[in-house]
Amino acid sequence: MSKDKASASSAPAPKTIAVALEEQPGQAAPKITASGRGFVAEQILAIAFANNVKVREDADLVQILAAVDVDSDIPTEAYAAVSEILAYVYRANGHVPPPSFHAAGSTP
Repeated sequence: MSKDKASASSAPAPKTIAVALEEQPGQAAPKITASGRGFVAEQILAIAFANNVKVREDADLVQILAAVDVDSDIPTEAYAAVSEILAYVYRANGHVPPPSFHAAGSTP
């Protein structure tokens, strides 16, 4: 067995990554309010679960959002995915999404 193969097989499992978003009425886009890997990510998730915050697993989206600084707007390439998630969360919580997240032709 070569050294490269041995080190590749003993590589640690990928760390947990978590990103928290906050959507505020009147703001153009949701903001990243927390981001972390490993222990910090576990703490973000624990706080979310403890406060009945909906959590969505999306490996591709979290990679995009984790690259953005905290307190920054989400990047343009994440708008579609984030708006779908927010619409789901609003429906799940029995709320009507703010006008910026209504689909064209829908009624409030």
